[in-house]
Amino acid sequence: MSTADSDQPVRVIENTWITMADGCRLAARIWLPEDAEEHPVPAVLEYIPYRKRDHKALRDAEIHGFFAAQGFAGVRVDIRGSGDSEGILRDEYLQQELDDGLEILRWIAAQPWCSGKVGLFGLSWGGFNGLQLAALQPPELGAVISVCSSDDRYADDVHYMGGCLLTDNLSWASTMFGFNSCPPDPLVVGERWRDMWLERLEGSGLWIHNWLQHQRRDDFWRHASVCEDYDAIQVPVMAVSGWADGYSNTVFRLMRHLKGPRRGLVGPWGHKYPHMGGPGPTIDFLGECVRWWDHWLKGIDRQVEQDPMLRVWMHDRRNPLLPETTGGWVAEPHWPSPAIRSREYHLHNGRLVPAEDDMGESDTVTIQSPLSVGLFAGKWCSYAEITDLPSDQRLEDGGALVFDTQPLEEDIQMLGAAEMDLEISADKPVAMVAVRISELAPDDRATRVTFGILNLTHRENHENPTELEPGRPYPVTVRLNEVAQRFRAGHRIRVAVSSSYWPLAWPAPEPVRLTLHTGGCRLRLPERRSDTDDAALPSLGQPRQAPTPPNTLLAPAHREWNVIHNLATNQVALDVVNNDPRLRLDDIDLSFGRQVHERYSYSNERYDTLRGEVTHERHFGRGDWEVRTVTRTVLTSTRTRFIIRATLDAYEGDVRVFSKTWDETVPRDLV
Repeated sequence: MSTADSDQPVRVIENTWITMADGCRLAARIWLPEDAEEHPVPAVLEYIPYRKRDHKALRDAEIHGFFAAQGFAGVRVDIRGSGDSEGILRDEYLQQELDDGLEILRWIAAQPWCSGKVGLFGLSWGGFNGLQLAALQPPELGAVISVCSSDDRYADDVHYMGGCLLTDNLSWASTMFGFNSCPPDPLVVGERWRDMWLERLEGSGLWIHNWLQHQRRDDFWRHASVCEDYDAIQVPVMAVSGWADGYSNTVFRLMRHLKGPRRGLVGPWGHKYPHMGGPGPTIDFLGECVRWWDHWLKGIDRQVEQDPMLRVWMHDRRNPLLPETTGGWVAEPHWPSPAIRSREYHLHNGRLVPAEDDMGESDTVTIQSPLSVGLFAGKWCSYAEITDLPSDQRLEDGGALVFDTQPLEEDIQMLGAAEMDLEISADKPVAMVAVRISELAPDDRATRVTFGILNLTHRENHENPTELEPGRPYPVTVRLNEVAQRFRAGHRIRVAVSSSYWPLAWPAPEPVRLTLHTGGCRLRLPERRSDTDDAALPSLGQPRQAPTPPNTLLAPAHREWNVIHNLATNQVALDVVNNDPRLRLDDIDLSFGRQVHERYSYSNERYDTLRGEVTHERHFGRGDWEVRTVTRTVLTSTRTRFIIRATLDAYEGDVRVFSKTWDETVPRDLV
């Protein structure tokens, strides 16, 4: 990655306070063109809880320093109760957060260095609240760039998928449990730092308990889900994601439903900005952002309205054993695209049969999957680029019903969301189904292309689930994640159907046998047949950024993803180690780091032994000042309950200054 030459000299305001109407002060860092007070510029706001002083300090400087060098004010604000900001952060996207965001926009627009126009920018949390604030139509807002976010907090977020509980819900809750335990920097807030820290430790709460109390789509999730009213977003929106990210579907829905100027971009990346992330090729994303900001915030015609609405990376010849990915960029002028048509297959005798072929008599097939199906599924939302991606699916397919095409006679381009119609019955009142599409190479290596899961009690909607009548066949449709994949001639397409997908999703309360009545089963692939000259698309360039502030690597990052089957005890576990590098920021002599251990396990195929456990340890130091926090969350279940046990310990030096435990039970609500 190259460091951009500064077009304009930049000055940095290390910390300034933005005072809210209730007196709470929020901490902001600002990057400005040196002459911004004489020649005001538009501003770009990133508003997140991930600590501008340490955890995101290097990344923020690279991004917002670049924006400032290109003639914009880059503004990074710690959300109330995070980083150096005052108050308590009690949950995601609360009305308080949005109200504060509106005040921040007004404050920025009124500054002497600001032209009065502001753009919202952010990945994940910042992508979410960018869309949410846009829906409130603040007059200062000129445009949005939303990366790796969702428009639907229930149906397509880290918490639930298809009405099934994702274990990323536990992982993410534990991440924020750790973030919320961290103190402000005494050099910024002064002697109050310890009081602010203790207030956070006592007041932030156990978020997973909140989320498990809402197992269906209710008002809790409707709040701040912009899909409730797409028309409320009237400013131009660039929506960006990656195929290894959990949020790629959002881009397609926003392109379909927004009415104003919009652009979608999905590349071969995980949950990172596209100039930083893998496993596929990165791009000059910050340069693309500047084009967007120039056009919509400065009024400079940068031809963005002539860009195709949707540009995506079409995967080609992926290898599940290697991190690399090959393929190329394709584009559609509009979405939905008239170049996409449905290609239909039937299920018959273990085969995927083209709809035009005669199937003969239909049959019934059954499956009761072992809990091991899913151990090689990777993470719902990939962060690490290599370790948390899905492995060869032959490791999963032995516990699933599989249906294969014959070797393809020609290449097939798939772009969009496949749908699987099933006529299905279960022998229990609560059941789930997982559907995967894989590409089989001539050597039988199986690469997962996309997947979908459905809680069958949510077969009609997510608001009012109903029990299944055991043995009764139901027609259901499983919508799989959007994808762009070129299936090569000579390769085969496989559909795999299983009754569980652990630990990506929490299983049903007890083992379930599913029966497929294949006469009512159909796979619909979105096939792309386009006359667009994809090879003529302009290059997206090589990554650029502002210089990285001076820092010292004290310990490197360490990532592991181990599947363990202890044959002596018949315990099966997925062990994940995800340790960030330990760094020192040289300018402020601050060291910090994070160690994470996740473990998902079960014994003897017993559903009452399912267990997820996540531990975060975070530490900060400067001279004689040393603080450390340790959070631990354990989730287990019975047939009728989820059980949460958690601990939080905080240390100043060797002295434990705070300790708290939680022991909570939440009834299962048809999950």
